[in-house]
Amino acid sequence: MKIIKFTNKGIYCIPGKFYLDPWYPVDYAIISHGHADHARWGMKHYLCHTLTKNIIKHRIGADISVETLNYNEPKTINGVQVSFHPAGHIIGSCQIRLEYKGKVVVFSGDYKIKEDGLTTPFESVKCHEFITESTFGLPIYKWQPERLLKAQIHDWIQTNLSNNRTSVFFGYSLGKSQRIMKLLEDFDEIYVHNAIHHINNAIETSGVALPKTIRLDGNFKKDDMKNKIIIMPPALLGSKLLKKIPNAATAICSGWMQIRGNRRWRGVDAGFVVSDHADWDGLLQAVKASEAEKVYVTHGSQASFSRYLNEIGIESEEVITEYGEEQINSEEKKTAETAALK
Repeated sequence: MKIIKFTNKGIYCIPGKFYLDPWYPVDYAIISHGHADHARWGMKHYLCHTLTKNIIKHRIGADISVETLNYNEPKTINGVQVSFHPAGHIIGSCQIRLEYKGKVVVFSGDYKIKEDGLTTPFESVKCHEFITESTFGLPIYKWQPERLLKAQIHDWIQTNLSNNRTSVFFGYSLGKSQRIMKLLEDFDEIYVHNAIHHINNAIETSGVALPKTIRLDGNFKKDDMKNKIIIMPPALLGSKLLKKIPNAATAICSGWMQIRGNRRWRGVDAGFVVSDHADWDGLLQAVKASEAEKVYVTHGSQASFSRYLNEIGIESEEVITEYGEEQINSEEKKTAETAALK
């Protein structure tokens, strides 16, 4: 009995007559989280987690039709019981559990195993079939403990302060920026770009408390930003706004910084391995804990990860989707993959 089908519009639930994170317009879309590659414009109706509603309304449009569920709150759609379970990826992210006539399928969306003190921690869900991402599905990707990451970042900031430099961090406005904010919450006067400020507002209006930040006004005077801490979206690397910041020390926060060459390629002063995705060990942990009889591996290193799962006795199949890692372009990913396989 098949519950899901992989189509050219997205992952389709056959008995439920709905799609999971579709990439083309459909009538009914169940959304795992608010990133643009998973929550797209054009759906007639969206179902998402309560904390994702304001995010997708901000990103897609205030007038979209949205229904919400909390974690572990079941809803039956055409005989299929649907529930959301924490994915640990970003605020409001969820795994989507489908149950129909005793068979259970879980779509992971994007997920992270390690706790970050901000996102609801990942919850393992047992199932017959598990659809997993594989963004960092190579053995080279192993994240260090949060306390060590935090210490590295704090030391870098203190060094910058001693050298009269302004610390500028680059991270995507949804997910990564909030994670950076959490790592920096011990510091006063954290400035965030306007795009990040608006996402923060969308999150906070859902009742989530975020570390205190100050909106970066584009009309600031150079002297006002001396020795400060600023968070910006990666698109502003090399921008006029960045050049306006006095004596800036720049850092990219991304899992791709595990490969040192990526930092040189982007021309920044530092790179910190901060990821909203599971590393190699985390992916294996999630797959094994699901106890799934069949695993479908989607975006990232799907060929390598799927092959490895089959080698260790877990039936797996590679599935091509149109999801994509927001935090790196194709050339940069190619550099990382090549280095990792050497």
